Amino acid sequence: MPVDNLLAVPPDRAAAATRVLEALQGARRVGVTTHINADGDACGSVAAVCRLLRKQGFVPRVINPTPWPAIFDYLLDAGIDDASRLGTRALKDIDALVVLDVSDMSRLGQLADTVRKLTIPRVVIDHHVPTDEPAGQLLMDDPGACASGELVYDYAVTHGLEVTPQIAEALYTAILTDTGGFRYANTSPRCHAIAAALLSSGVDPETMYRRIYGSVSPGRIFLLRDALHSIGHDAEHGISWISVTADALERYEVSPEDLDGIVEHPRSIAGTRLALFFRDLGYGKVKVSFRSTGDVDVNRFAREFGGGGHAKASGALIPGSLDQVRDRVVGAAREYIGAVASS
Repeated sequence: MPVDNLLAVPPDRAAAATRVLEALQGARRVGVTTHINADGDACGSVAAVCRLLRKQGFVPRVINPTPWPAIFDYLLDAGIDDASRLGTRALKDIDALVVLDVSDMSRLGQLADTVRKLTIPRVVIDHHVPTDEPAGQLLMDDPGACASGELVYDYAVTHGLEVTPQIAEALYTAILTDTGGFRYANTSPRCHAIAAALLSSGVDPETMYRRIYGSVSPGRIFLLRDALHSIGHDAEHGISWISVTADALERYEVSPEDLDGIVEHPRSIAGTRLALFFRDLGYGKVKVSFRSTGDVDVNRFAREFGGGGHAKASGALIPGSLDQVRDRVVGAAREYIGAVASS
C-alpha cells in the first residue's frame, strides 16, 4: 500500500463502522465492556470509545467483568462512568452494549450469562479470530488489525470525529501494548502511520513509556525473580515455558496486569518456536498463554484446549493443578511441534 494511503480506512471497515452507529441509533445509555483482566488494548479501546460515544450524544458507562487495572488509571477521567463494581446490575438499564477486544462470549466472565439474555443491540469491535459464540449480533472485526484500538481509530475517522489528545492517548495505549512496543508480528506499516497521527494529536511517547513500562512496583520485580526460577526449555522441540503459582499475586501485593510481558522471557530464549506461560488461578484452573516466534500457529494449538486468539498469541483456561496442566500442555506441544515439522 502506498504510504500516502496508509491512513485511509479500508472500505469494509468503514461499512462496518457505519452499521455500528446505525445499530446504536435510538439508544441513549450505552454500556461499554471488554474481557476479564483487561489489558492495554482493552482499556485503551474502552476509554477511547467512551469519549467518542460522548461526542455522538450517547451516555456511555464502563461495565467491565473485572476491576479497571490501576496501571491504566490515567485513561479515566471524571467524565467516564466506571460502573464495573456493580457487576451485572450495571447492565439492567442500558439501551445498547459495545463489546471491545472480545471474540468469544466466555471472555466476558461473570457478565457472560446476563449478556447472552440481553435483547438490546450488542455490537463487537475486535481484532481476534472469530469464534462460534461472538459477544454481539453485529461485528466490526478484522484479525488483520494490529489491535482493537486500530478499529476504534477507523470508527472515529469514518464518522469524522475529532481525535482529541485524551482519545489519542487511549488509542496509542491500545496499539503500543498489543504490538509489544511495535515489536510483534502484528506491527504493520499502517499501525505505525496511525501511531504517527496519534503523536501529532498530542501524545508524548516518553510519558506513555514511563506510564506503561517504566513505573513498575517492587512486587512485580520480585514476582518476576521467582517466575524465572520456573523456566523450562526443550531445545529439541523449540519449546520454552514459565509458571506463576496461585499465591504469587497476594504474596507480592501485585495485580494481574503485573504479569504482562512475563511470557516474553521464555519466548526470548534462542531456538524457541513456542512459548508458554502457566498461571495457577488457585481454584482448580490454570490460565495458559501461548506465544509463537515463527511458523507455529498457536491459535490452532490453543483450540485443542478450548481456547483461541491469534496465530502468534492465544490463550486458554484449563482445569487441573499447575503441575498437571503444565505436563499435559507441554506434552501436547511436543506432539504439535512434531506434527508441524513433518507436515
